[in-house]
Amino acid sequence: MPEVTTSVGWGVLHLFCKLSPDTNTRAVLAAVRTAASGDHQVLTVAVLGHKADIGFMALGPDLWQLRTLQTDLQQAGMEVVDSYVSMTETSEYAADLPPEMKTPRLYPQLPPEGKRAFCFYPMSKRRSAVSEGSGNWFTLPYDTRRELMYEHGKSGRQFRGRILQVVTGSTGVDDFEWGVTLFGEHLDDLKDVVYTMRYDEASAVYAEFGTFYTGLLADPETVLERIGRRSNHWGGLSGSQPVQGAP
Repeated sequence: MPEVTTSVGWGVLHLFCKLSPDTNTRAVLAAVRTAASGDHQVLTVAVLGHKADIGFMALGPDLWQLRTLQTDLQQAGMEVVDSYVSMTETSEYAADLPPEMKTPRLYPQLPPEGKRAFCFYPMSKRRSAVSEGSGNWFTLPYDTRRELMYEHGKSGRQFRGRILQVVTGSTGVDDFEWGVTLFGEHLDDLKDVVYTMRYDEASAVYAEFGTFYTGLLADPETVLERIGRRSNHWGGLSGSQPVQGAP
């Protein structure tokens, strides 16, 4: 199958799944390993709460390879209960960044070392009419939007070293305009950064948020065991090598 790619950066697929009675651990691990080849990475997350059991964040140049992961997981007995499609990008307000700062945004190497607390949520900029008591981000002059985003970024830089944020674009390919993936050493690091940045005008007045998924990042064998699919009982790959891109 010929590759389908983005012209710049990588495709990104978040899948949130629940176990079923038919879930086959060996097939799940094989699916992850097949997807995490070449320049592709697959991260696995044990999701906290009722929304899902396990999350997968897959990224890389070939969109067919990401789609094959989804197919293989479903055939392995995983029920996909939510998903998000996006792509890596650099902000329009950061066009003058040097290449060494753009490259990690377009081609991130994940996961960050030591940061096992995970959170994902989608967001958009508000388009409300003034009569509805809010504003329309897209009617603001570019210079105003850039200034507001600079303020927003300044708040985020307070968490350098505590948080790695991966912002991916999804305008035209999913329900919101961006996907935000956060990695932290501690769970309250995730809470603190979102709480702090929500007070910036760019967020407080103009941001709308989707569903939050929070979990614990680990290698796929550990995640499957901890969520109730023990490898020695369900045919896991004993003695297997770590998946590329997994901690």
